[in-house]
Amino acid sequence: QVQLRESGGGLVQAGGSLRLSCAASGSIFSIRAMGWYRQALGKQRELVATITSGGSTNYADSVKGRFTISRDNAKNTVYLQMNSLKPEDTAVYYCNGDITPVYGRVNDYWGQGTQVTVSS
Repeated sequence: QVQLRESGGGLVQAGGSLRLSCAASGSIFSIRAMGWYRQALGKQRELVATITSGGSTNYADSVKGRFTISRDNAKNTVYLQMNSLKPEDTAVYYCNGDITPVYGRVNDYWGQGTQVTVSS
């Protein structure tokens, strides 16, 4: 069974940095795009950044220039380096992956989420 597990969330002051990690585990045949999404209290989940297996990236306008997504294909892990954090970045951050298991079809997998809180 495929699982995504996030780590690295926490409490940080405005202007600070955090690095999120998300490792995919289980019987994985291949991983296509991976990404990070976030959901603030009372708001809909929104895209933060995505990265293809080839390394092409896409960012939400609100995080461009501050956040960097990267991945280690050998470790089935995606990272999100967050710099110059703002209180409005406070949210639960979710990892997502388009993953084909060894036995099965490609599917959309989600992690359980990690809380990021930025104090002013």
